[in-house]
Amino acid sequence: MNKDNEELMEFDDEQAVRFIWDFIPEEDRTGMTEDDILYVLDVIDDYYEKEGLLDDDIAEEAEIDEEKMFLFVKKAAQKDNVKLTDEQIQLILEGEFEYGVSIGIYEAE
Repeated sequence: MNKDNEELMEFDDEQAVRFIWDFIPEEDRTGMTEDDILYVLDVIDDYYEKEGLLDDDIAEEAEIDEEKMFLFVKKAAQKDNVKLTDEQIQLILEGEFEYGVSIGIYEAE
């Protein structure tokens, strides 16, 4: 996490969904809705909570296991019968990361 831009670190679900929607190539959005993106954002929050990454002291220095998070989201989507392809899930995760970078929550690798 990037502490230098604290004033920017406000995650807004509505803005994130729009950012991610625009991030995903149009041809990859087939069968996907903005509600699907919001669903994945909620599951990401569940993952962060499960992994203890929401605590400010931990989150500041945390490294996220992207494969583990992908599998967590994929399993939740299958369980909840959310029809997203692996590629769509990956694109949403990438878009969430890019949104986080744009508002100063994450540092670009």
